[in-house]
Amino acid sequence: MTDRILKIAGATLNQTPFDWGNNLFNILEAIEAAKKEQVKILCLPELCITGYGCEDVFLSDWLSEKAFQKLWLIASHCHDICVYVGLPLRLDGQTFNGAALVSNGKILGITLKQNLPAGGVHYEPRWFAPWPAGKKKEVTLGGQSVWVGDLVYDVLGLKVGIEICEDGWAKEKRPGYQFKKQAVDLILNGSASHFAFGKSTDRENQVVLEGASQFGCVYVFVNQLGNEAGRLVYDGDIVIAQQKQLVAVNKRLSFKNYNLLTAEINFDNPQATPVQVWTDSKEKNEEFGLAASLALFDYLRKSRAKGFVLSLSGGADSACCAILVAEMVRLASRELGWSVFCKKLNISLVSNEKEAVNMLLSCAYQSTVNSSASTFQAAKQLAESIGASFFHWAIDDEVKSYESKIEQVLQRKLTWETDDIARQNIQARARSPIIWMLANIQQHILLTTSNRSEGDVGYATMDGDTSGSLAPIAGVDKPFILQWLKWAEKELGYSGLQAVNTLQPTAELRPLERAQTDEKDLMPYPVLVEIERLGIRDRKKPADVYLELAKKYPDRPELKNHIKKFFRLWSVNQWKRERIAPSFHFDDLNVDPRSWCRFPILSSGFKEELDELDNL
Repeated sequence: MTDRILKIAGATLNQTPFDWGNNLFNILEAIEAAKKEQVKILCLPELCITGYGCEDVFLSDWLSEKAFQKLWLIASHCHDICVYVGLPLRLDGQTFNGAALVSNGKILGITLKQNLPAGGVHYEPRWFAPWPAGKKKEVTLGGQSVWVGDLVYDVLGLKVGIEICEDGWAKEKRPGYQFKKQAVDLILNGSASHFAFGKSTDRENQVVLEGASQFGCVYVFVNQLGNEAGRLVYDGDIVIAQQKQLVAVNKRLSFKNYNLLTAEINFDNPQATPVQVWTDSKEKNEEFGLAASLALFDYLRKSRAKGFVLSLSGGADSACCAILVAEMVRLASRELGWSVFCKKLNISLVSNEKEAVNMLLSCAYQSTVNSSASTFQAAKQLAESIGASFFHWAIDDEVKSYESKIEQVLQRKLTWETDDIARQNIQARARSPIIWMLANIQQHILLTTSNRSEGDVGYATMDGDTSGSLAPIAGVDKPFILQWLKWAEKELGYSGLQAVNTLQPTAELRPLERAQTDEKDLMPYPVLVEIERLGIRDRKKPADVYLELAKKYPDRPELKNHIKKFFRLWSVNQWKRERIAPSFHFDDLNVDPRSWCRFPILSSGFKEELDELDNL
């Protein structure tokens, strides 16, 4: 008896919510590429017909109906190949997250997702109903009889089971345990699993290898690719394993419409299955540069804007945003080539990176009497080094105009002793209208430069430095940004960061002789990040945060005050976080209430909990 040897594959896709033309084009291109490679079974991502990020549109009847129409069209292209295709399915007034298996113009069945993620960035129970384990039924869809539910398929002499994203993470309720009892040879998992630092390794170990090993089968995991709907980034992970061995791993975070990864599997003799060499990097600094660049690239082209505008202060945050745009140009153009790069962004054809950055990024240094020569030179040097357009203007006249009007109303002079915060804020706000005007005229996206550490404690001026329609670094903390810029200078060759990397973070909103710095205004950033990790990510009360951090910082008597300050500022500044521009999710937490951490705008401010801390 000969061994069962089949070429199987996964294809990651860069989809957009209910962009039927784009989504169908990518799906059919991937199927045709797989057929040319003589692939017999192909796995595509979760909800790939509609896109994963349709949100409340999933509750409509028409979306699922149209997706099902597209499924028939896809099935008609699947000659001599069996393809897993994700789509929503509406049954009896409920929407289910489904994965159809199609071949030779037929729908073999539609598996329905059993486990729905409800934490972190995911809210699937709002849109989908979970399908009961072990249940299947025959329904009429589009005039055709189709089996749906918890299914096992017979394909090309193999028994095939399907897990859909969260199904693979659900320990006790994982469908794979039942598949093992049915001696399934192959499990396909199409996912929309958001990017976060280090998550790819967890997927490989906890979902793919654990699944292949425990269930004694071949396991194929395929993730969505790119910035699909605005906030979440998908890394395009494709992982194929057989029993206890990784067989093939895709290079993630591609700028292409799709990536295909194939593997020839010997289902009867795993030792004879060839193991491929892969080059995907898991290093955090590299992941950030790649993920942020891809997120910006997709956001720019899908929003149909013509570029970015940035208020470049000479500080770390705005410098990080500028470098990420330059990295976007470098990475995307090298992978796609200049003609495809320019076509995707709908810009005139360019031939080098500086020319492209000049077309796509306009920077302005908006000085006041409190600005220093060192930050101006740092901003100018950085912009020129990457090729960005650079402008400089002063806003002192605008600030004086605002202050004089208020002085007339109050019938007194404003002073730094009595009006410190208001005088700082008006400088930040005075910068906003003119930079917005530049963005509007150029039809560019205005980038706001707030980071996650500032979002924690509201260390940002609403309608000032928070002005913008996209916040690319609001999902990462300040210490990470500071070290990443030094890494980018050394490892990526951005020599224009040299001056920025020598400066201490400061808002430069008080007179220079007051020597303002961020950490003087707040607390040491490393301490802030530790409090955030315990208090926000791990949801510990102030006293428990103190008891844990006191072990790490036994010689820091001001630790209690830092913790009290953090929780008080966190509480009173939720309204600011509610107005954060759309931000990208990169870490295992973020403070954007639209995608991760919800908190009441009005609360006690942890009054009793902070009293408890005082009594320790």
